[in-house]
Amino acid sequence: MSLAVTLRAPVRRAVFSTSVRGVEFRPKAYRRFTTEGPPPAPKSNTALYASIAAFTAAAAGYYLYNSNSDTSREATTAVKSAVQSGKAATKFTPTKEDYQKVYNRIAELLDEAGDYDDGSFAPVVLRLAWHASGTYDKDTGTGGSNFATMRFEPESLHGANAGLHVARGVMEKIKQEYPWISYGDLWTLGGVAAVQEMAGPKIPWRPGRIDGFASNATPDGRLPDASQGSQHVRDIFYRMGFNDQEIVALIGAHALGRCHSDRSGYEGPWTFSPTTFTNDFYKLLFDEKWVWKKWNGPKQLQDKNTGSLMMLPTDYVLTQDKSFKKYAKAYADDQNLFFKDFAAAFAKLLELGVPPQQFVVAEPWTLNTLEEQKA
Repeated sequence: MSLAVTLRAPVRRAVFSTSVRGVEFRPKAYRRFTTEGPPPAPKSNTALYASIAAFTAAAAGYYLYNSNSDTSREATTAVKSAVQSGKAATKFTPTKEDYQKVYNRIAELLDEAGDYDDGSFAPVVLRLAWHASGTYDKDTGTGGSNFATMRFEPESLHGANAGLHVARGVMEKIKQEYPWISYGDLWTLGGVAAVQEMAGPKIPWRPGRIDGFASNATPDGRLPDASQGSQHVRDIFYRMGFNDQEIVALIGAHALGRCHSDRSGYEGPWTFSPTTFTNDFYKLLFDEKWVWKKWNGPKQLQDKNTGSLMMLPTDYVLTQDKSFKKYAKAYADDQNLFFKDFAAAFAKLLELGVPPQQFVVAEPWTLNTLEEQKA
């Protein structure tokens, strides 16, 4: 069901009409890049920093794996201290401008998807950022974006993370160009770029995450199970520290992308514009008549009119649960409200599990899109 697209331009903030059925819209223009070309080879200080960081991380890893689990926190603290020492030794301290360059490179790569899905890596990169952060448990303080543990098995093999090797592969290209950035910062920054470059709201973001070890990986079952109902949704999101309004706003990320039967088991896009961030997800929930799809896959809904759109059981509960429905209807009626609430909730999600003292700045930054940098 993928739409082959070889060229695309950044979609502007025009809301695609949901009254036209059966067509997935994508603009047919060329993107003109005005950012720098590929960065030059790292200077010696950056290479030295990377070497120091790798050595200290390996040393800390050896210590961790040869100690009992109670020393895990000490080991990860040692990694942070060693990396910071490496930066100090080489007098290399990334600035906001450095992170903007990383953002720009991510934004460029999002458009280099070729025939993949609907011609953009943005939806799968957004999913990577979401799933890497959504494992947080506020009661135990474990999980979240801090250690980027989806790099390790078995977390990388969890059913909810099926297909995310694609996004990790895209991000690995960036990591090779900018070895100084942590995976946690890279993946979450990728989520920011995915939303903003697909015409979504500005997402406040700041760096400071560190890379952990396989022992920091979280158990399976912490991410939403799409086959469940409202109680399951609350259990998952309340565990992270979100309320009903934030839950409904975060589920709005389904404005982008599609499901794949060879990954989640489900199939199809949520909207007619799966590479544009809008409030159409909520509009369609209320404006379309949804029926159960007759097929051999898991239970999912499809729109009765065209049969080309899908909704998951956990999506449909937004129209059935009284509290959820209130917020979903408000977002269907007001895209600006949705953008505001999504930006706040998503920024909160991306920081889950990161000790406040690790962040390099007190207040998050707002990074510019490629289009904004052309002005």
